[in-house]
Amino acid sequence: MIEKKHVDGEFKGDILIYALSTCGWCRKTKNHLKDAGIAFDYIDVDLLEHEDAQEVMKTLKEYNPHGSFPTIIYNSSESIIGYNIERLKELMDAYEE
Repeated sequence: MIEKKHVDGEFKGDILIYALSTCGWCRKTKNHLKDAGIAFDYIDVDLLEHEDAQEVMKTLKEYNPHGSFPTIIYNSSESIIGYNIERLKELMDAYEE
């Protein structure tokens, strides 16, 4: 099983970021959520072993056929491609426990 890294904060829905450790837009997305105090998980795909990276990319492409980064999965159903904090904020604002 692929280990996700977790950042603590306020729960505003399940947020999973597929990222690259060297990607500036991925870093901006993660930093934005950290600064806002929002809990999220992330996977730096480029830091995975080859087989794990292939498995993650297969899953990622179900949400984002282009396989670009960052890809944000919200509540296992909505995908946000690229640095789109406005769309993520809309989803989090609409979140009700």
